[in-house]
Amino acid sequence: MRTRKSTLNLSSMTFKKENYVTALQKAKMLVPGFKEAFVRFDERMTLDQCSRSMHTNYSRNLAHLALHFGRVPHEVSVGEINAYLYRLTVLDDFSLSYFKQTVFGLRYWFRLFDMDDKALQMPVIKKQKTLPTVLSKEECKQLFAAPRSLKHRFLLAFAYAGGLRMSELRYLKISDIDIHRKQIHIRQGKGKKDRYVILSNFILSRLQKYLDEVQPKVYLFEGQNTGSVMGERSIQYIINEALKKTTIQKDVSMHTLRHSFATHLLEDGVDLYSIQHLLGHSDIKTTIVYLHVAQVIPKVAHSPLDTLYGFKK
Repeated sequence: MRTRKSTLNLSSMTFKKENYVTALQKAKMLVPGFKEAFVRFDERMTLDQCSRSMHTNYSRNLAHLALHFGRVPHEVSVGEINAYLYRLTVLDDFSLSYFKQTVFGLRYWFRLFDMDDKALQMPVIKKQKTLPTVLSKEECKQLFAAPRSLKHRFLLAFAYAGGLRMSELRYLKISDIDIHRKQIHIRQGKGKKDRYVILSNFILSRLQKYLDEVQPKVYLFEGQNTGSVMGERSIQYIINEALKKTTIQKDVSMHTLRHSFATHLLEDGVDLYSIQHLLGHSDIKTTIVYLHVAQVIPKVAHSPLDTLYGFKK
């Protein structure tokens, strides 16, 4: 059997700029066998109850790879895939998370098509032990005030106020906001779990003005088309444009706002277990990392008898 060769070059790898829907549609039309194989992949991810973001990211990245080679992933050799993955690591337009999602998606695909040997030959992703980037409270205020657009200002403040993940913000519906109980219902977050987060008084005081002026129909933050979900790249663009108008010298993403939310709560004296619940962490160990970045002044141990009778040190 002859192996088709693929020449990888930097200029050819521009497809990442296409979104999930466009990439998937093109791959189904242009790559022989991809449409049929993807049905099997899609069904398995649904049966495994994979999160919406995992489903989207794996599908998009595998569609990009299939478009690049003109073949379904399991027909591409390990050598070709490794060369492709290497290019992802040296191109500025491709993030580390994109690289990881591609590797994880390929492993999932290969195992689905009974190619465990190929799955085992994919690069090992080492867990990086780095502390999260966190904005100070003053930097947050700078960022939230920077955009001229009311929609953009409200989006940034809202994301921080609830400590939301990117997918949670994008798919949040107007009906998920309970103004009477001051709660936001996060549906099917990471791990397919629902949770409630606090509706900030600051947000509540500006919510009606936002709804009146922007007039979203279904989702709180909609894309260009009424009733559509705003894209991840659009949200990151809003952040990047806001950053240009501040003195902040840090790389900022949606997750930076989430990290800042957790760290500031910890600095304000909120206990770790409450923060764990608000963030939707299944393991307290994930939340403990914020102890390393929070500027918390430790309290000196004292007898509860002294506080009982009003004795102060």
